Amino acid sequence: MSLYQVQKFLFQLNRDPSRQEEYSTDPVAATAGFDLTAEERSALVEADIGLLFHLGVNGQILMHFAAFHHIEWNDYLQRMRDGIASHGPVREGVYAVTGYEGTDAHAARLGQRSSGAATESGGS
Repeated sequence: MSLYQVQKFLFQLNRDPSRQEEYSTDPVAATAGFDLTAEERSALVEADIGLLFHLGVNGQILMHFAAFHHIEWNDYLQRMRDGIASHGPVREGVYAVTGYEGTDAHAARLGQRSSGAATESGGS
């Protein structure tokens, strides 16, 4: 996988009007100069936000790509969730899932109460 190349493409697309015009005209040709897998190229050409997120694309770069495609904010967030549901955890990059089990499991390992076990404040 070439996450760097995917993000480099998106970074350039997000900032360069001539790249945007090229992508709008022929997205396959616009991705030709980048070392991408077939899956990555397809995700870029199809604007598959969920798959791109799953592949590890940084959300700040990805949100501009979504806006370029006129994807509303809530739909963008849902597409990322759907990508995880469809393709599995984020594979690589800053959002990679590394086995973190949540705050309750972490608290239990530390011998602390979980967030779900909040107690009432006040006198007894």
